[in-house]
Amino acid sequence: MRIAVIDGQGGGIGKHIVEKIRSSFVHRVEIIALGTNALATAQMLKAGANEGATGENAICYTAPKVDVIMGSVAILAANAMLGELTPKMSQSIGESQATKILLPINRSRLEIVSVADEPLPHQIEAAVKRLKQLIEGEK
Repeated sequence: MRIAVIDGQGGGIGKHIVEKIRSSFVHRVEIIALGTNALATAQMLKAGANEGATGENAICYTAPKVDVIMGSVAILAANAMLGELTPKMSQSIGESQATKILLPINRSRLEIVSVADEPLPHQIEAAVKRLKQLIEGEK
């Protein structure tokens, strides 16, 4: 299974997602780090991603070629992450046939209601649990 982790700015969220996926699945999955900037990509590669790429073209090219996309809900919003996430990126991610497992982080003036406001490590744990269900064929 090919999993794209998308992040920007400092890459901290993506780094934590990659670390949790890698420790949970070791080498059973291929993790592709897609950063809106080189720092974010580098952080995810250090955390254990198999390969990585940076920028609009990399995200637009790769999003339709993976099975799962993970990141914060902001990756679906044009101009999120202080403008690092371009409208073309968010469109490519949204249109991808990949299953999207997104963290409900209330930033970029996006507020997800009816979702528990959990600390980031708990949200990542829940996201990786959902990924495990997908990998094992559960609904």
